[in-house]
Amino acid sequence: MKTKNKKIAYLYWSLLILLAVFFAISGFMEITKNPSTYPKTLRMGYPPYFILTLGITKIAGVIALLIPNLKRLKEWAFAGFTFDVIFAFISGRAINSNADCIKSAIVFCILILTYFLFLKKGSFQEASTVAA
Repeated sequence: MKTKNKKIAYLYWSLLILLAVFFAISGFMEITKNPSTYPKTLRMGYPPYFILTLGITKIAGVIALLIPNLKRLKEWAFAGFTFDVIFAFISGRAINSNADCIKSAIVFCILILTYFLFLKKGSFQEASTVAA
């Protein structure tokens, strides 16, 4: 059983770090108005103040995901990132960007898998605490 727990924890942290890197880069590009993404985001119809706020909240969400023992805050971060990728998919469809839709779908799948591993990892920790 402990080997299974270690595998789940290893997979969880690997995917979590992948997500953290993705959202940190995305947030940084939005905060710095990166020319490779900023004009496209404006073309999607988002106002500049929203893009800046979105970038800041992505960085805050990454920090929440990486700090241990913040279960409730992590759940909020997962929820926020889920909304982000859903709306990124919708926005990609609105401007006929298949690449954005595919990227959003891939990140969504990784995000959902990571969240389920987060829940499973938490249930293992609670069971070991009760047993001790």
